[in-house]
Amino acid sequence: MIGQAREWLAQAASVAVLTGAGISAESGIPTFRGAGGLWKNYKPEDLATAEAFGRDPRLVWEWYNWRRELIAKAAPNPAHLALAQLETRKPRFTLITQNVDGLHDRAGSRRILKLHGDIWRMRCTVCGANWPDRCAPLPRIPPHCHCGGLARPGVVWFGEPLPDGMMNEAEHAAASAEVFLVIGTSAVVYPAAGLVPYARQSGAKVIEINPESTPFSAMVGCALQAPAGELLPKLL
Repeated sequence: MIGQAREWLAQAASVAVLTGAGISAESGIPTFRGAGGLWKNYKPEDLATAEAFGRDPRLVWEWYNWRRELIAKAAPNPAHLALAQLETRKPRFTLITQNVDGLHDRAGSRRILKLHGDIWRMRCTVCGANWPDRCAPLPRIPPHCHCGGLARPGVVWFGEPLPDGMMNEAEHAAASAEVFLVIGTSAVVYPAAGLVPYARQSGAKVIEINPESTPFSAMVGCALQAPAGELLPKLL
């Protein structure tokens, strides 16, 4: 199976990749849905909403500050680095990620679609300004914009739409890919999970890399059960 996946990748001129929390878990970042993702007595799902932010912006920002500090201590792992290397080899390459941690950027990837935003960006709730901020810990909670307005994390919360045009770009990349890599995603979060059958129906050879089987394992062309950091470098 590894040999087949390696051959498909070697022959493809067009590659698209979908990554989820599993690839960052290998860098020591707790997965959003795992037991390690819990904070105090709150579930992440109860904090990552506009309603929670409206009720208690300080509480939400304390959680995001905690997450930013965790991520700041993490480093890209061999899987992140292998994807950055793969990008340099392919004429057409798109990395679609559900992650907000910025590890793909730090690994050197450039052609990235961040479906769920970026934890290292802020957006003003008053004037709409959008800016990068890598301070960890934050000097002030909650942070504010230069206009005086309250800032929110530059991420997509539950119940919010994806950034304008983002899904269209992701679907175009999936539809035009000869090989579609699915790495470290539970395949339960939509609309991102819908890219897997979409790529397959469009003719892509789909390779899944995950330590455990997922709802898509039986339908992909090649399902490899192993940590991405261990397996991806062997495919290049």
